[in-house]
Amino acid sequence: MKILWFTWKDLKNPFAGGAEVVNEELCKRLSLDGHEVILLTAGFKDSLREQIIDGYKVIRVGNRWSVYWQAYKYYKKHLVGWADLVIDEMNTIPFFCKYYVKEKNIIFVHQLCREVWFYQMPWFIAWIGYLAESTYLRLLNDRKVITVSKSTKRNLMRFGFKAENISIISEGIEMEPIENLENIVKFEQATILTHGSIRPMKRTHHIIKAFELAKKEIPELQLIVSGDASCSYGIKVLKLIQESVFSDSIKYLGRVTPEQKIELMQKAHLLCVTSVKEGWGLVVTEANSQGTLAIAYDVDGLRDSVINGETGVIVNPNTPQSLARQIKHVLVNETRNKQMSIRALKYSKKINFKNCYMMFLKALKYEDI
Repeated sequence: MKILWFTWKDLKNPFAGGAEVVNEELCKRLSLDGHEVILLTAGFKDSLREQIIDGYKVIRVGNRWSVYWQAYKYYKKHLVGWADLVIDEMNTIPFFCKYYVKEKNIIFVHQLCREVWFYQMPWFIAWIGYLAESTYLRLLNDRKVITVSKSTKRNLMRFGFKAENISIISEGIEMEPIENLENIVKFEQATILTHGSIRPMKRTHHIIKAFELAKKEIPELQLIVSGDASCSYGIKVLKLIQESVFSDSIKYLGRVTPEQKIELMQKAHLLCVTSVKEGWGLVVTEANSQGTLAIAYDVDGLRDSVINGETGVIVNPNTPQSLARQIKHVLVNETRNKQMSIRALKYSKKINFKNCYMMFLKALKYEDI
């Protein structure tokens, strides 16, 4: 096939994240199988206008905000009739390909924004975004959709998408899972890890509060925070760390290398994730693949990547107090901790790009797309 893929970020974009890793793997594998793929996406500082990456072509137009209009214009001028299939990737905002492309088209959704608007934007913009999302989801609910979790599928169905038109594919991770736990040596002191960009929707301050509460009962407890903290919220989190009565037991590492990330995920005793919502929760699967279970809030995506009581723990209600209680319960019960870690490692081995790609191909084989 010839596939034209509209998305606002490619993997080389400074704002790229887990979704872009998945996209890149899918595009690469499609190209290896002989399909032609064009990724039409946003430009960024010093980016190349056009680039061939692993066999697929990236065309960059506009920027983060203008890409939707510029992609439309570029398509109309250069790409009408080229593709057999158009993928409209909705990463917060869709490209509304349904209304102007001539080819068969589907939507690819990693996650919906929904309540994230109220954490990432001023309240007046948040309400506009929240209401707009509700509107355009209903405008697009006649499309076939590919997504990555049951949570997102349920949310799409709330807006009129038909269950039979929604395909769920596996996520994948770049990390190679360890063989077993036998050769993994944890930190000498019980250690919690939180990893990823420090943004309001990640609620990192909840983890700091939960750590402080848990440390009162587990004096040797340590916390490691890794990830970019350059935004205003990140600066506030760093201030909380500095002012904490247990600041000597909290280590902020900033952004870490892939090698450091693997080491941290192998040596930590627990990963804590308190996001408002996720598409899947790749950081959970990554930690699981290195022999570390996760304690996570009961939200979309995280309740998909964590099997509660089997591969980790889902906290409810989503409060620092509840999180602290679960941290204590898991760390005190070493036998249960190890059993869940073993199951988490086994489960993570199913979340790979081979399965992701095979499920993606199956989803594309709808005869009536």
